[in-house]
Amino acid sequence: MIKKVLIGILCSAAVLTLGILIGHFGITKSSGSAPSWVRDVAKDVDESLVEKFLSEVDNIQIQENLRELTKVPHMATTAGDEQTVKFMLKRWQDPESGLDQAWREEYMVYLSFPDPKNPNSVTVVTPSDAVLHTVREKEKPYTADQEDPEVGKLVYANQGKPSDYELLNRTIDLNGTIAITRYGGAGRAAKAINAAPYGIIGVLVYTDPLDINDGLMSDINETYPHSWYLPPSGVERGSFKNHYGDMLTPYLAAKEETYRIPAKNVTGIPPIPIQPIGFEDAYILICLFVCLPCCFTLLNLNLCSSDVKLDIFNYEEVRSSANVMGVIRGSVEPDRYVIYGNHRDSWVHGAIDPSSGTSVMLELSRVLGKMVKQGKWRPRRSIIFGSWGAEEFGLIGSAEYTEQYFTKLSERTVAYINVDIAVFANATLRASGMPSVQNVIFTAAKQVDAPGLDSMSVYDNWIQYANKTSPAHGTIPRVGYLSGAGSDYAAFVHYLGITSMDISYTYDRSKTNARIYPAYHTAYDTFDYASKFIDPGFTSHQATGRTAGNILIRLADSLVLPLNCSDYAESLEEYLKTAIDLAQSYIHRHIVTSSAFHVKINAYHPPLSHLSFSPLKVRMINDQLMLLDRAFLNPLAFPDKYGYSAGQPTFPGLADAYDKAESSGQSNDWDKVHYHLSVLSQAIDGAAHMLLDVI
Repeated sequence: MIKKVLIGILCSAAVLTLGILIGHFGITKSSGSAPSWVRDVAKDVDESLVEKFLSEVDNIQIQENLRELTKVPHMATTAGDEQTVKFMLKRWQDPESGLDQAWREEYMVYLSFPDPKNPNSVTVVTPSDAVLHTVREKEKPYTADQEDPEVGKLVYANQGKPSDYELLNRTIDLNGTIAITRYGGAGRAAKAINAAPYGIIGVLVYTDPLDINDGLMSDINETYPHSWYLPPSGVERGSFKNHYGDMLTPYLAAKEETYRIPAKNVTGIPPIPIQPIGFEDAYILICLFVCLPCCFTLLNLNLCSSDVKLDIFNYEEVRSSANVMGVIRGSVEPDRYVIYGNHRDSWVHGAIDPSSGTSVMLELSRVLGKMVKQGKWRPRRSIIFGSWGAEEFGLIGSAEYTEQYFTKLSERTVAYINVDIAVFANATLRASGMPSVQNVIFTAAKQVDAPGLDSMSVYDNWIQYANKTSPAHGTIPRVGYLSGAGSDYAAFVHYLGITSMDISYTYDRSKTNARIYPAYHTAYDTFDYASKFIDPGFTSHQATGRTAGNILIRLADSLVLPLNCSDYAESLEEYLKTAIDLAQSYIHRHIVTSSAFHVKINAYHPPLSHLSFSPLKVRMINDQLMLLDRAFLNPLAFPDKYGYSAGQPTFPGLADAYDKAESSGQSNDWDKVHYHLSVLSQAIDGAAHMLLDVI
């Protein structure tokens, strides 16, 4: 076996050597006429082409894309998912409006599914095991595997945060109980992970109508199909993994021949079962917990002496999951990539999550592909479109892609644009991203008309809903952080350090307390729901597509990358102030000052004022800008594969270390705070040097 592996390695080396020789000696001398790239090399963004693109993005086409994508449920690796794979390939291989190249990339990934012959169940039982109430089985979500039933008294644990369980444990013996929690406050998996140390044997999680429906609970006139609010039986699904990517192949792409760790060694799954339920059943169960009269009114039974029985019959299986990839090759710098991605799989029909994003991506690729096919345009840099598979099971498709092509993507990727849910609602733009992309987002948003508003741009509308004061720019829209692992940007940001952003349209926070659109991850997220209550007319989809596409063109076509280091310096000052305020008492006690940080931030400006626009000089500056965010990537600062904090979006290593030290008071934990201060100092120093000349 080892001999075969060595032979394979030698063969690969021989192929690599041959490729280098062919590449070197196969370059021919230039003929009399200059090739097209010579004419293109000094070109910048063509504003007339941007205007043409904006005019071509069609809301009706987006609507029809969504109608097609939501005809059948398309959970990852199912027949419905395969149907959407073929649909994407058909569109991207279209001879008139397709891309230069499109293909499917397969991965063999480890997934968990409920058993259709033996569905998961939650029941209320008497001491003699007689069933008093059965939770609705209409919606069957994915949870962690647990074969044996868990039976215990029910306790209400609020949002399942550590503080919730700690407070509850002061008055109740939690050992052997089942906790019922509401979404929010802590991640899905964290609710069970936080519960396990107290001896809790299972967790139920529900969507509270106060958090999602502005308190409305009726299904007669107040909820869907009469409004956008969630019906009482709606169950919010979700992955209960604590890590992302394939669980059996950490650090490696999950190809068929890849080494897999034993399933018993898998980490990142909660140690106790967790099951989502609808709030109509949660209402009954919470009545049971507090012994309110509603229990007797609803069921005419004394439930307070009863137990809750949680049966989970999930099974695990390695299945083939596909990414669908498409490329428009760059004319001048084909080895520099701007990647635009959206996941394809859903929990049920997934009209908003993710098909709103997929329908927009298909329209952008249609318009750009048509321009290329007609010979009107070709981007300076290559554009890669990614339709990621199995995102709902833990960002698997995008994570496997970054693992398989780690070196190439790390060296060549200019930026990643993520449009997962294109439209949460139709009030205003929402954008999150690295500080350096703030300016290009603003530029794009200023050129797009706000839907339904006369003579107002997306930018001007956005600034009315979310803004902040910038020392350099005055009042500007607020760009959020790309924190945690909320969507497919996670692997690009936390694993590769690639400059990234996430773009969508969202709702007016002053008119609703909903933490997300109410039908999120439920069976009610349908084309009908989207077209009636989220974006009638699909003009907000169109505005999102125009904005994201404008950004894409500018990143792909600009002579000098539109990444603003001055904005980065300003944001670093803001981040640093938060960190210093957080750890001020420690810094004073341990004589760690912030003056060195501020000196380094003041040097954080690129040498662009006297730029000579020779091709090599431009390439050098662009590489410095492209690699800037990589300077803040320090995997050694974190114990896990991907380094991010669930609690803090900025300087997460320092924030988490400080929280732990404050809680424990141990000197070795304070040493880790000092360590992370050093990591931060050197990261800023390294980023500043990234923008200086080579030596």
